[in-house]
Amino acid sequence: MVRQFRAARIADVANKSIRSQYRKNEWPVAPPWLKAVEAIPPAEILTRTIPVAHQTPDPRMHKPRRTYRPQKITYEEDGLRKTFFRDHPWELARPRVILETDGKDARRYDWSKGLIQEGLPLCGECVVQRQMYLMHSSGLTKDQAYDVARREFYKLRHLEEVEQRVAQEEARMVGAYFDKSPLQIGMELENKSYENWKEWAAIETAKFEAMRSKAYTSFGGKESETGASAGNAAE
Repeated sequence: MVRQFRAARIADVANKSIRSQYRKNEWPVAPPWLKAVEAIPPAEILTRTIPVAHQTPDPRMHKPRRTYRPQKITYEEDGLRKTFFRDHPWELARPRVILETDGKDARRYDWSKGLIQEGLPLCGECVVQRQMYLMHSSGLTKDQAYDVARREFYKLRHLEEVEQRVAQEEARMVGAYFDKSPLQIGMELENKSYENWKEWAAIETAKFEAMRSKAYTSFGGKESETGASAGNAAE
């Protein structure tokens, strides 16, 4: 049985379908990719390439499994990020700007100076990079470096909150007015939805109770009327 190279024959099949004699009265339009496929046809080989191995195989395995499946690419920072954001889930709610100018912004950061870097707001990624720097340069363990970086992060976050609170109080002293915070707006919307649900639940409960009481009061009514009429007729 000859193998069918569908990828290589796709341009021929498209041309034949367009020029088919069954389409004499039609004006078929060629797909936009047809010329590109005709100029550069896709290659087909009979051998399966083994993807690049990012991890050394287990020597205890006689026959490695999933040889042709691409392996997962993992970095050292992945585990550090998972630990930090597991302990600080609310840091994920802070908005971040991930736009870079040339893609080399990380090369301009010097994590030996601390968490504050020029052009990078304080975030969880600062803690991760600072922790990794302490692990490689100072010889600290993972937990020790995490404690040092986390202590620095808490101190800077506290200073930011104090500065924001003082600035807000100073602005109010000169007549500034601040609207509700996103947290307050969210709580009001949640309370409103809860009150609407309570009203709906009360109405549905009343309907259910009315239907149940009606079913009990009308139970056996027709049979009793039929029995009474039959007794009167017998008399």
